[in-house]
Amino acid sequence: MNIPVFDLHCDTANELSGFGAAKNSALRRNNGHIDLERASKLSAYAQCFACFTTPSQKHDPVIAFEKQLASIIREVEKNADLIRIAYNGKDIRDNTEKGIMSAILTIEGPAGFGFDPELLPDLYNVGFRITTLGWNEKNVLTGSNVTGGGLTDLGREYVRKSQQLGILVDVSHISDEGFWDIMDITQAPVVATHSNSRSICNVSRNLTDDMFRAICRTGGVAGINMYSAFIGDEPNLDHLCDHILHFLELDPSGKHIALGGDLDGCDTLCQGINGIDDYSALAERLMLRGVSERTVFDIFWNNAMEVFGKCCI
Repeated sequence: MNIPVFDLHCDTANELSGFGAAKNSALRRNNGHIDLERASKLSAYAQCFACFTTPSQKHDPVIAFEKQLASIIREVEKNADLIRIAYNGKDIRDNTEKGIMSAILTIEGPAGFGFDPELLPDLYNVGFRITTLGWNEKNVLTGSNVTGGGLTDLGREYVRKSQQLGILVDVSHISDEGFWDIMDITQAPVVATHSNSRSICNVSRNLTDDMFRAICRTGGVAGINMYSAFIGDEPNLDHLCDHILHFLELDPSGKHIALGGDLDGCDTLCQGINGIDDYSALAERLMLRGVSERTVFDIFWNNAMEVFGKCCI
C-alpha cells in the first residue's frame, strides 16, 4: 500500500552523529531503520528528527546536542534533491508538491542547552518545533516517568515560553504528575510524540486513558511507538493495532492519533516492522481490522499535519 507517512519521533540524528549503537554515517542509505532511499518509496514523507540529550549519557550533553544538530543539517543539505528542513505546515505541503521529503527538528531532553527556557527563542530560530521537558531522569524542569515528580516553577516557565513561540510541548517521557501539571497550564495543543496505550501495555511510558482524552481535548495527538517493550507480550502488528483501536474507542473521530515510531532509538521493533518502508504493513493490517482508509490516512498523515500546521508557524 502506497501511503504518506508523517512520523513524530526518531533518533536517527543520534545515529548519524556517531553516538548511537549503529553509527550510521549517511542518511541517504544505511543499515538502520530510516534512510531516504527506503523512505522515497512512500507517497510522501515528513520526519521529526530528535536531538537527544540527557545528563546521564556518556558524552557531554552540549557536545551531543550540537553534533546531532550539525549531523542532521549536514545530511539534509547533502541530499537536498530528496529532503529539506520544514519549519511549518506550508513548507511540508510545498515540499510534498515538489516530490521532496520534509525534516522537522525536535528536542528530546533539554540537557543539551542546560534546560534553559531563555534559549528557546534561539532554538526556534534554528528550526526546532517540538520539545520534551526531559528524558527518563528527574531534572530542574520536571520529574520523569521513571522518577515521578511534577513540574517545577522553571518547568512551568519552559512550557509557557515554548507554546508562546510555537514549539509544541511533548509529554512523552514525563511523569504522570508532570503530565497533569502541563494540562493545568497549557494554552496550545499538547503532543505525546512516541507513546502508546497503558491500558493495552501497562508501562509508565504509555498513556492512561485519561491522559489520551486530555491530549484530545487540547487538540493534540499521540504518536504510536513501534518499540516492542511498549506494545506488549506479543509485539506483533495485531497487538500494535490493538493500541490504535483502543485509542479509537476513546476518540472515535480518529483525529488525535498519529505515528511516532521511535525508529533508530530502540533495539527491538514490532514484529513486521523493520524500518520506515514497512509502515505500509501497519496500514494494511489496520484496514484488515476494520479501520477505514480515510482514518488510516488521518493517522499516517493528516492528524500530525493538522496540529503541526496549527501551532508551528
